[in-house]
Amino acid sequence: MTAAPLAVPPGRADARRNRELVLRTAMRVFAEEGPEASLGRIAQRAGVGAGTVYRHFPSKDILLEAVLAEHLDALVAAADRRRARAAPGEALFGFLLEVIEKSAGRQHVCDALTGDRGWPRAVLAAAVRRFHETLERLLREGRQAGVVRADVRVDDLSALAVGGATLRSAHRDHARGAQLVRLLLDGLRAPPVTEPRPFRDPSSPPRHETPASRHCGECGAPLPVRATGRPPRYCGPTCRQRAHRRRPAR
Repeated sequence: MTAAPLAVPPGRADARRNRELVLRTAMRVFAEEGPEASLGRIAQRAGVGAGTVYRHFPSKDILLEAVLAEHLDALVAAADRRRARAAPGEALFGFLLEVIEKSAGRQHVCDALTGDRGWPRAVLAAAVRRFHETLERLLREGRQAGVVRADVRVDDLSALAVGGATLRSAHRDHARGAQLVRLLLDGLRAPPVTEPRPFRDPSSPPRHETPASRHCGECGAPLPVRATGRPPRYCGPTCRQRAHRRRPAR
């Protein structure tokens, strides 16, 4: 005989809606007023009684932990969406910009991003772990695509996100702050691979090039190969004039 499904207790759906309402309201209130906001203030903004708030979140610390965990899980979901539609480098840098933008001015969020030891509870610890695993995936894919420096670590990304959020909120000009954040993140990019040029000491006097030398005696640029005639010493008139000006007077 198959057991009948358990009936949903009366008011269960209402309780879930009330919990969600309190949580969303608390996210806005903490963002606007900081973690010092009282549960009574949150209940007032949510339009519910204080008993409703305490029923779901017996203390402000528990409510703040739930808010932080919700914030981190929303960021993880945003990262998954970026990974599905963007190239590895675009996904990583776009996600970091989103983290910075949504965390600017929220010190309690920044503390969570860097694994603040003041929040040892299981709910937040699990959310922080999921966030760091997401960063690790994005970083690994960025390295494999060759767009991120090989020496960058996951904790570097967390620290840069916190530093970028601080920089972003400290600048009065929103556009300028966003531009500085982008400059900060550009330091994570892998340097372009270029052909090495021969080293030349600019302090040394010009010297005669041997026929085997195929580089400009002034700037070191490759010289065109001539089938006949005297091989060139300089790549053009600019380098030739610069070399002549640096010759010691006789």
